[in-house]
Amino acid sequence: MLASWQYRERNSFVQSFDPRAWLIFIAMFIFSAFLFWDMRYLLFFFLTALFFVLRSGVRWKESKRAWLFIGGFILFFSLLTFLTGRGSSEFFTEEHLIREFTAKFSILGWTPTLRVTAEKTAYAISMLLRVFSIAALTILIPYTLNPALYGITFHGLGMPDKFAFAMDLTMRFVPTFARDFQLTMDAQKARGYELEKVEGGLIAQIRKLAPLVVPVTIQAVAGSEDIIDAMDLRAFGVTKRTWIQQLQYRRRDYVLIGFGVLLMLVSISLAMFGLGQYYVPGFLL
Repeated sequence: MLASWQYRERNSFVQSFDPRAWLIFIAMFIFSAFLFWDMRYLLFFFLTALFFVLRSGVRWKESKRAWLFIGGFILFFSLLTFLTGRGSSEFFTEEHLIREFTAKFSILGWTPTLRVTAEKTAYAISMLLRVFSIAALTILIPYTLNPALYGITFHGLGMPDKFAFAMDLTMRFVPTFARDFQLTMDAQKARGYELEKVEGGLIAQIRKLAPLVVPVTIQAVAGSEDIIDAMDLRAFGVTKRTWIQQLQYRRRDYVLIGFGVLLMLVSISLAMFGLGQYYVPGFLL
């Protein structure tokens, strides 16, 4: 049986929209955010994303793992960018030093030195705002989109039936795989398998994980074969598919789509005039 994300009806502001309108807005929001590197403009996207997060009705305990994983990923690469300046050299050629930290030891004649500059700091802040704004709305998708409407939502966006059903299966793959992995691990532990004692080198560890990886992989392949057989028996793809549930746009959905279109048009116009590019605040210089 296919599993789904931890979705539940919340009667929240975000769930009041048609799922098609919600996905269209997210797509236009992400496209618009990609056009800017100025932290002043990105702050608007950050606050907009934060507004939808707070009005989504998704509780911290429900999405804690997703936020910790994505948040840790964002903070790690933002910190890495701050320390190394990797990827920021294309925006500036001159750096203004704020402070320099020099280690009291040397490694083969090389003394580790950290140069904190205004340009690297501004770039790291901009990246943090940009990536968080995009990731925040993306995290909300599985928690605010009804799994029963996956197929009809993508079909309503103009996608062919086969592609819409493929997107449905794709969004269900991760929670289904996680459930099968947890069941397999519990079953192997009941048989005496001790995952905590997996030791040795990389190759040895991979070999010792075979009691988990092999059953889960085989089960995933067998499950996909069952889905294919079920679809073939129902003549899926022979004629145009009909859907039991129907989605209808309402006024609020048109407003949300209109806001997304306006946001994208304004962002494109500003980018064409060279606005919203890399910016270093005066207080850092």
